Amino acid sequence: MEVIQSFTIDHRHLKPGIYVSREDQGFTTFDLRITEPNQEPAVAPAAMHSLEHLMATWFRNSRAKDDVVYVGPMGCLTGMYVIMKGNYSVEDMRRLTIDCLRWILTQTEVPAASPESCGNYLLHDLPMCLWESRRYLHRLENDFHCEYTKLRVTLDDGRVFADA
Repeated sequence: MEVIQSFTIDHRHLKPGIYVSREDQGFTTFDLRITEPNQEPAVAPAAMHSLEHLMATWFRNSRAKDDVVYVGPMGCLTGMYVIMKGNYSVEDMRRLTIDCLRWILTQTEVPAASPESCGNYLLHDLPMCLWESRRYLHRLENDFHCEYTKLRVTLDDGRVFADA
């Protein structure tokens, strides 16, 4: 099997920021990396769940709402994926994300955190979500990173997979 692109990123050198994870078929997948993988704690599941609800709500009501395909957490809990259709640059996503985080920091409740509208409505932590959002906002405004460090992966059959 081929190695998927996201597994060719050298996570030992990945800093919080916004990266283009993938561009194909008119869609761009953005990696909104909130914490430094394997160096800082991942976002706690309840805080990430709250962040997902808040970010999804904001993005799907934003000026870019017609282009939002998906907003959701990474399995490793170090960031979020946002998939957009159309032509969006890292700087476009940075501006959108900064606006989103500023909005999140004004919220006093998590949208759709009820048994009727959420499959795990008890798994939310707004205070920790706000803490993570404040820290990520500071990073996007003051220490911005957007270039992946790639790994060179040799497959079992000797073929090399690298995404230059």
